[in-house]
Amino acid sequence: MDTNDAVEALAALAQTTRLETFRLLVKHEPDGLPAGEIARQLGVPQNTMSAHLAILTRAGLTMSERQSRSIIYRADLNGLQSLTLYLVKDCCGGKAELCAPLVAELLPCCPPERRTS
Repeated sequence: MDTNDAVEALAALAQTTRLETFRLLVKHEPDGLPAGEIARQLGVPQNTMSAHLAILTRAGLTMSERQSRSIIYRADLNGLQSLTLYLVKDCCGGKAELCAPLVAELLPCCPPERRTS
């Protein structure tokens, strides 16, 4: 991710409805939600939601897939990962221990899967 991509992603998230939309889609991974359901849950008119989803998609934060007559939107977790890594890649001047609180805060929500041998 380059600076322009990061700015576009951050700008897309710097609006209440789009931030709420992205967080809702993250909660519904990996299945995603139809555009109409996103609009209903957030109390936003469908045409307005379409515009918000288009901005999030152009910013690399959501993706869509047609399923029959519905368009299912999902959070693009690769886009989120790229943005997050861009923001913290040079964290703390290479002193990993200073970033430990950030990593510790993220682990409880997404514990690593245990591998069975």
